[in-house]
Amino acid sequence: MKKVAVMMGSDSDLPIVQKALDTLSSFGVPYEAHVFSAHRTPEQARDFSRAARANGFGAIICAAGMAAHLAGAVAANTTLPVIGIPIQSKGLGGMDALLSTVMMPPGIPVATVAIDGAVNAALLSIQILAVEDQELAAKLDEKRVKDAEVVLAKDAALQK
Repeated sequence: MKKVAVMMGSDSDLPIVQKALDTLSSFGVPYEAHVFSAHRTPEQARDFSRAARANGFGAIICAAGMAAHLAGAVAANTTLPVIGIPIQSKGLGGMDALLSTVMMPPGIPVATVAIDGAVNAALLSIQILAVEDQELAAKLDEKRVKDAEVVLAKDAALQK
């Protein structure tokens, strides 16, 4: 199975990113987590990104706040799918990070989830890997069934 790389611009992003790591773990998806800054460690972020495919990764998740250039910098250096998680900040509530992550130029796509949307970033990376992994696809199907059952149980309780 291919791995998922999870990169964050700062260790202060870890409380949000941990939700992605937990989701990946719950599906048995191997991952590596790193702190790389698009601005403070651009060489390390570039080198990791360029080598990611050769190192067995199938997708890269990048979490960053404020200017949030990490996902774009990574996407510029790999053709692997890159998923951006905009991290909420005090100043603009995460809108700065959302716009920085989603507004990529043609030719350098970044899939972007909601502000602080770490679980969906992990699930999207799992869906990408599941294109060629039937066992992983079956786990995703099971999760959808369980999620529906939870909602239907809540509806049944409400109806009582």
